[in-house]
Amino acid sequence: MSAGLAIVGHGKMGRLIEQFAPEYGFEVRACFTSADIDTLSAETLRGARTAVEFTTPFAAPTDLARLASLGVNTVCGTTGWFAGLPAIREVIEPAGTAIVWSANFSVGVNLFLQTVAQAAALFAKQSEYEAWGWEIHHSAKKDAPSGTLTKLAEEIRRSGYKRTLTLSSNRAGATPGTHEIGFDSAADTITLRHTARSREGFARGALRAAQWIVGKKGVYEFRDILGELS
Repeated sequence: MSAGLAIVGHGKMGRLIEQFAPEYGFEVRACFTSADIDTLSAETLRGARTAVEFTTPFAAPTDLARLASLGVNTVCGTTGWFAGLPAIREVIEPAGTAIVWSANFSVGVNLFLQTVAQAAALFAKQSEYEAWGWEIHHSAKKDAPSGTLTKLAEEIRRSGYKRTLTLSSNRAGATPGTHEIGFDSAADTITLRHTARSREGFARGALRAAQWIVGKKGVYEFRDILGELS
C-alpha cells in the first residue's frame, strides 16, 4: 500500500516530485501552491503524513511549523531560511515530528561537499593557496549566492581554511546549477566542479529522504543521513 505524500510548493520541483513519487512508494494525496497554502489543514492533507516542501525562503518557516503542528514529517528543499532553524527545532521537537533539510538534495552534491571539505583541510596547511567559489543557476532562482555555495563556503571554513575565500554568482538561462571551488597559487590552480544535468537528481534525493523520514523524530540534515539511504 502506498504511503500518503503532500507536496507543498507545486512549481518545477514540486511537479517533478509528483511525477517520481510512485517509484518511491508514495501516493500524492495533496498539492499546495503559494495561492492555496493557507488552506493547509488535517482535512486538506487527506491523510498524508509526509510532505515535501519546495517554496520560498519567506514561506518555508511558516509552512514547516504548520506541518509539524499537524503531525506531518517534512523534507524541506527550500533554501535561504536556515537562520531560522533554531526556531523550527523548537517547534519540531515538542510536536514529535521530524524534518530533513538541505541546501541541495542531490546525492552527488552532498558527496561533493564532503570532497571539498577534505580538499580544504589539505590546502589550509599550504599558505600559498587562496580559494574561490563560483556558481551559476537559471535566471528564475531567487537567492544568490545559492544555498549550496553558501554551504560549500561553510564547509571550507569548518575544515580549517581561514584565508581569502571569494564567492561569486551568475543567473542566466535555464541551467539547473553548476558549482565550482578552486584553490589557486602562483604555481598552479586546482578546480573542483559539480554540474547538474537536470533537476531530476534533486527530486529523487528529496524522495529518498521522504522514505527515510517515515516514523522518525527530530531535525536532520540530508548529508548526515546519506549513508543510511538504501
